[in-house]
Amino acid sequence: MTSQHPWENQADLSWGRLPAHAHVIPYPSHAEALEAAAVPGLGIGRHRTSGYLDLTGAWHFRLYSARQRVPQDLTRRLGAGLDTVTVPHMWQFDGYGRLQYTDEGYPFPVDPPYVPTGNPTGLYQRTIHLDSVDDARVRVLRFEGVESYFEVYVNGVYQGFSKGSRLTAEFDVTDALVPGDNLLVVIVCQYSDATYIEDQDMWWACGIFRDVALLDRPATHLRDFHLTTHMRPDRSTADLAVDVELSTPVPGTAVRCEVLDPVDGTVLLARTLGTQDGRARLDEALTGITWWNPEAPRLYALVLSVIDADDSVTEAIAHPLGFRDVRIENGRLLLNRRYLKMHGVNRHDHDPDRGRAISIDLVRRDLELMKAHNINAVRTSHYPNDPRFYAMCDEIGLMVMAETDLESHGFENVGDLSRLTDDPVWQDAYVERIERHVLAQRNHASIVMWSLGNESGYGCNIAAMYERCKQLDPTRPVHYEEDRNADVVDVISTMYSRVSQMNDFGEYPHPKPRILCEYGHAMGNGPGGLSEYQEVVDRWDHIQGHFIWEWIDHGVRVDVDGRQSYRYGGDFGDVPNNANFCIDGLVFPWREPSPGLTEYGFVIAPLRFALDGDALTVTSRYWFEPVHDTDILVQASADGVVVAEHTITCPALEPGQSTTLAVNDLISRARTAACEQVGGRSVPVHLTARALRTRAGVGTEVGHVLAQSQFLVEEVASPAAVLGAPGEHAPLRAEDVGSELRITTTAAEVIFDLVDGSLTGLVVDGDNLVESPPRLAFWHALIDNHAQESTDLWEPRFLHLLQESTRSVEWRQEADHVCVDVRSTIAPPALGFGMRCRYLWQVRPNGRIALTVSGEPYGDYDDIIPRIGLRMAVPDRIHRVTYRGLGPGENYPDSRRAALYGVWTTTPADMVTPYVVPQDMGCRTGVRTLELTDEQGMGLGVIAGDTDLCARVLPYSDAQLDRARHLDELTPEPTTEVNLDFELLGLGSNSWGSEVLDSYRVRWRAFEHHLTFCAVTRGH
Repeated sequence: MTSQHPWENQADLSWGRLPAHAHVIPYPSHAEALEAAAVPGLGIGRHRTSGYLDLTGAWHFRLYSARQRVPQDLTRRLGAGLDTVTVPHMWQFDGYGRLQYTDEGYPFPVDPPYVPTGNPTGLYQRTIHLDSVDDARVRVLRFEGVESYFEVYVNGVYQGFSKGSRLTAEFDVTDALVPGDNLLVVIVCQYSDATYIEDQDMWWACGIFRDVALLDRPATHLRDFHLTTHMRPDRSTADLAVDVELSTPVPGTAVRCEVLDPVDGTVLLARTLGTQDGRARLDEALTGITWWNPEAPRLYALVLSVIDADDSVTEAIAHPLGFRDVRIENGRLLLNRRYLKMHGVNRHDHDPDRGRAISIDLVRRDLELMKAHNINAVRTSHYPNDPRFYAMCDEIGLMVMAETDLESHGFENVGDLSRLTDDPVWQDAYVERIERHVLAQRNHASIVMWSLGNESGYGCNIAAMYERCKQLDPTRPVHYEEDRNADVVDVISTMYSRVSQMNDFGEYPHPKPRILCEYGHAMGNGPGGLSEYQEVVDRWDHIQGHFIWEWIDHGVRVDVDGRQSYRYGGDFGDVPNNANFCIDGLVFPWREPSPGLTEYGFVIAPLRFALDGDALTVTSRYWFEPVHDTDILVQASADGVVVAEHTITCPALEPGQSTTLAVNDLISRARTAACEQVGGRSVPVHLTARALRTRAGVGTEVGHVLAQSQFLVEEVASPAAVLGAPGEHAPLRAEDVGSELRITTTAAEVIFDLVDGSLTGLVVDGDNLVESPPRLAFWHALIDNHAQESTDLWEPRFLHLLQESTRSVEWRQEADHVCVDVRSTIAPPALGFGMRCRYLWQVRPNGRIALTVSGEPYGDYDDIIPRIGLRMAVPDRIHRVTYRGLGPGENYPDSRRAALYGVWTTTPADMVTPYVVPQDMGCRTGVRTLELTDEQGMGLGVIAGDTDLCARVLPYSDAQLDRARHLDELTPEPTTEVNLDFELLGLGSNSWGSEVLDSYRVRWRAFEHHLTFCAVTRGH
C-alpha cells in the first residue's frame, strides 16, 4: 500500500520543481557580472545584484502537530497572531518542538515510507512587494535548504513540493505574482519518506535553514552550463570545454564566453558562440595559464553572457574557473598529473545557537582554521553544503570530497542496513540525489571526488547512482565506502581501520587508490596515535587520503546562571538518544581549536625535519608548489632553556626536495651551557626546528608556525641543583608524637601519619604544603576514548572503586636520613585480585623527600589500566605551575607531536581544557621538574626519578571530573589537585575507532618508580 500523502511516498519526489542545473547567480548586465568576477570566491556578495531578491530575514511562523492540522485558508491569507522568526533557522533552536540527537537510530518506528501522523509541521508566511511584474520575464523562487518536505504557495496558488533537505529546489512562480504585495507561504514537515535516507549523525532539527531568494530573469536565460578542463601530457596546455543550455531556443540568440584574470582584468579568451536548439559549446586550447591546486589555488573567472538578436546582453553570470585535471592512472589518484595525498577532515554544518542554519561567516571561519592547520581536503559529511562553500574552497585551496545527501544508517538497528539501498523501488529517490548534487556543483575546481553517500549498505541503487554520476561527470572519481571491494566505485575506502590494518593494506595494495574516509574519532580528549597513522600513510603510495572524524563538536549552547554551557543528546528529554556521541570534533562548539586539532596540524605539516649528527635536513612534503615565504628557525637548548638560535630563509624546495643545514655550532654552544651547570643530574640538550611564515596567509599571520620538530641530541652528565635547599649534612631530628612522625629538616618540617603511612605534612614557616597526601592511583577521570575499555574491562573489575588498606608502617633513623617504610594493598571490592604496594620514603636533612614506590600484582587481572601514579592535593593559594617538560599545551603519551621540551609556566586554571563533557585533561608529559608555588614563590617541588612524569595540576578533582557531565557543573575545589603519573595510558580513539596502540598501554603489572619532593622557597 502506498500513502496518498506526498510526504510518505518515495516514488513521489517533487511536483512543480524545476529541473536541476548549475548553481548560478544571474546578473542583468555584463558590467555587473564583471564586477562579481572580481570578488573572491565569485558570487559571495550575490545580494548586490538587482536580479536577486533576498528573502531571508523576518517570517511569520506557527508550529502545528501535523500537516493535516494546518488550516488550508492560511495558504491564501496572513494568519493572525503568528510568531516572528528569522530565516534561515531551525525551529527547534528557536524553542519550538524538541531537539533530539541520535547517531543512527530513527526517532520514530521504522516502517518506510511512512512517518508518524504526529509530524511537526511549520507554517511560514511573508509578503514580497513587487513594484511591477514584467510578462516578458520569469521569476524563480529558490530554496537552498529546507528539511525535510515542503510545499510552496504564492497568493494561494499551489506551486509544488520538494524533498531532499540539503539540495537546491526552484519553482517558477511567474504566473502567480502580481504587482504590489504577494503572499508567500511555505509549509514544512519535519519527517517524510526522505527522512529514511537522511539519517545522518546529527541533531534532528528542521525548518528553512538555508537562504531563500526570488530570481528575476529574462524569458530566455542561461538555464545550465558545464565546464571541464583537461591537462595535456605536455602539462602546459589546457583544453577548456564549456557547454551552455538556454531556457528556450530563440533564433538569433548567441552566448558570449569570456575567461578573465580577476586580478588585473586581463581577457584570456573571448568568443561569441551561436546557438542551435538553445545550446552552444566552446572548445579551446589555452597555454600560459596557471593551474589550480590546493597549495596555490589560482582562479580565473568565466563570464557567460546571453546576447539577443539585437546584440544586447540580456543576462550574464560569473563563475570561478580553476584549471585543473583529476584522473586515476595505474591505480594512483593524480591532480594535474601529479601524485598527491589528501590530509582531510569530515565536516558537518553546525552552529551552537542555530544548528545547521549556519552563517557563511562561520563556514569561512571553519575553512580558514583548516588551512591554518595544514588540512588540504574536506569531506562534506554527509550532504551537499551551502553553494558558497564550494566557491570558498575554490578560492582558498581545499580539495573537496563532495558527498551527496544520503544515509540510511538506522536500518542497521533492524538488522538490514542495505534494505532501501538494494530495493529498486527506491532507485529513483537515490539517483535523483546524486543527479541534483552533481548538476549543481560540478563546475567547481575544488571538487576532486564525488561521494555517493554514507553508511547506507550496498545494493543496486548504489550502482545506479554511480552510473548516473559518471554520465553527468566522467572527469572525477567516485567514492562510496560501503562498496567495500570497490566493485563499482573508483576508489576503495574504509573507516576506522587500525594502524596495523592500514599497513596491511599498503603491503597488499588494491588496484584502485585507497582512502581512509573516517578515522581518528575526535570525541572528547583525543584522538591519540595520529603520528603512527601518518607514518603508515606516508609509507605507502597506495594510501592517498585520510579524513579525521570530525570537525566540530555539535554542542548546543545554553545559559546556566550566566555561564555558557553546551548540551548534547538526552539533555532535552529526547529518547532515544546517543548522548554525547555528537561531541566528537577537532574544534569546540565555539570554534576554538582543541589540542587534537593542534596535534593533527603538526602531524600533517608540509615540511619535515630530520637530524643526523650535526646535520639538519628539511624536506618539502608539498605536492605541487615550491616552498615560499618561509623561514627556518633553529634553536639549541640546554635543560629546556634556549642558549643559541639561527634563522635562515628556506630555499624554494620543490615537492619532495630536501636541503641540509649545518647546526654543529648551535649544538656545541648548547653542550657548553649544559656542562656549565652544577649539582648532580643529567641535563638534556635539544635542537628545535620551526618553519615560520613570513607572509600572512589564509587564516594565518606573519610568524605562524607551519611545522616544527624537536630532537634530543644527548644527555650531558653535568647536573644542576635547581630545587631544594642547602643543608645536605645538617642535623636531622625525628620524633614520634602520638600517631604522627615529625621530622625536622633545615627546609621544612615533614609529617607522616603512622596509622596509614601517609605524608601529611611539609610545613614551611607554619604553612603546610600538603592538603591531601600523595597516594598511589590507578584510575583517573574517564575520557571518552577509553569508554570501551571502561565498559569491557574496568567497570566489571571495579577499577574505579579501588580501596587501599595499610598493612604496616615502620620507620627508622639512619645517619643521613629518616626512612619510612609503608606496605599496603590496593584492591577492588568483591573480587580476588589486587596490588601489594610499598612506599619507601627517605627524608634527608635538607628537606628533600625521596620516594620509591612499587607494586606486585596478585590475582587474575593483568590487562590495561588508566595509569600508575600518585594523586595528592596542595593548598589552593598555590596557583603557579613551573615545569621542565613538554609544553606549552596539553599533551599525552600518544599525542605530543605539537609539544616541545622547555621551561614552561602556567596555572591550574590555564591547564584546564574546556571539553564539553568534563574528563581527564591538562596533562603535560616528559616532566623532569615541577614547582607549585604561591605569589611569594613558596611551595612544593617535585623531581622526577628514572621516569619522566606525566603531570596534571587542576582546580578540579578526578572525582568531580568523572561526575560532571557538563562544563557548568564544575566548581573549583578548595584545594589544587595534583596528579603525578609514572605511566599513563595513551588516548587512542576508541570512542569509535582505534584502541590505544601497544606501545602506549599501561598494564596491571609489577612496577617500581622513583621521585623526590621538596619545599621550594624563593631562590631555592
